[in-house]
Amino acid sequence: MLLAAIRCTKIKSSICLKSPSRRYLWVSSRFVTDRAAKEEELRIFIVAGEVSGDTIGSRLMASLKKLSPVPIRFSGVGGSMMSKQGLKSLFPMDNIAVMGIWELLPHLYNFRVKLKETVEAAFMFHPHVVVTVDSKGFSFRLLKQLRGCQSKGLAATFVGHPILEDVLELNMGKEIALHEWKITGNGEDFRKTYAIPSGATVITLLPGSRLQEVTRMLPIFSNTMKLLKDSFPELVTVIHVAPNQLVDNFITRAIHKWPVPAILIPGGIPHLKYDAFNASRVALCTSGTVAMELQLARLPCLVTYRAHFLTEWVIRYKAKIPYISLPNILLDSPVIPEALFQACTPTKLASSLKELMNNTVLQQQQVVAAEKVMELICPSNRTVNNLQQQGMRWRPPIYTPSMIAASTILSYAQR
Repeated sequence: MLLAAIRCTKIKSSICLKSPSRRYLWVSSRFVTDRAAKEEELRIFIVAGEVSGDTIGSRLMASLKKLSPVPIRFSGVGGSMMSKQGLKSLFPMDNIAVMGIWELLPHLYNFRVKLKETVEAAFMFHPHVVVTVDSKGFSFRLLKQLRGCQSKGLAATFVGHPILEDVLELNMGKEIALHEWKITGNGEDFRKTYAIPSGATVITLLPGSRLQEVTRMLPIFSNTMKLLKDSFPELVTVIHVAPNQLVDNFITRAIHKWPVPAILIPGGIPHLKYDAFNASRVALCTSGTVAMELQLARLPCLVTYRAHFLTEWVIRYKAKIPYISLPNILLDSPVIPEALFQACTPTKLASSLKELMNNTVLQQQQVVAAEKVMELICPSNRTVNNLQQQGMRWRPPIYTPSMIAASTILSYAQR
């Protein structure tokens, strides 16, 4: 779902970055930098409610600081990545990182308290721009309370998917041809660093970034590995740990009872993540941004998800799309196998992983599909042309979604 923009009395403009298939930037004011110049600073109120949003938000903040003609001051809600860019979060981002229907109920009072706190802080900050990244439940309510939504005079620009940032960062900003949008990590180096035997089968596990999903998915992954260890005697699992202290603590405790050798990889280190992907035969992941990262690495995977049974019931009977992973949604095809809800059991996961590991045709189908997905998530020619018409020199640093988003905010403001 695409979040719209609003304009209100004290909040001069607002934008939202969110879509299940693409990232868009909405801007509702063309006079942001003019007003900011008069006040000698650009005030941006930005809110992210999950790890992936924290990464997107931090990159946007860094890009805005590079391009803005006036000093920028930030306020809002974010995580560790956004704090490195100068945001002092109103409260820990984990307070609003709740996903689901039934899962939200125990946190409803706290959710409302944090929403009120955020709205009040936004008005006190007198921002020129309000930005929300993902977390649509919180973002919708925040924007609604910042005095209504209007669609007149809005402009939309597709800025590309955030994972494209990884490609350019790991290629040191070099210009990348469309067919080269991929990351090939150093799997051999990774195996040597972690003393993985040459004949061992490595499986990458990505249990999620929120504590609620990790506590639900990690035990399922553990029992799946228990079923696979007899079929693959030298089985090694690489568990990717999101940059979330609660998640880190939970996984660290759980690993003591892990059925096979395991290596924990800290989040937030792109080259290490893709080295691990390259060393792996397949991946087992919880649905999320990681499915796109695995496509970027061309690593065949199985996407999974479990939730509270009431949440699952609502999704099963109310969802209007047949797939949950973004690559499948984009291609409108079940290229990546999905094991969802009641079908997400250790027995079924073990069976699906064995089939994927032993079937080169299935593996190749995912690799071919990944190239099509990359084409769909790249910035459009229209976006490129618009920026060129605005006098921007088109070069690799500008070619990232965050730089396009930042330049779009500022260029619309200067018109």
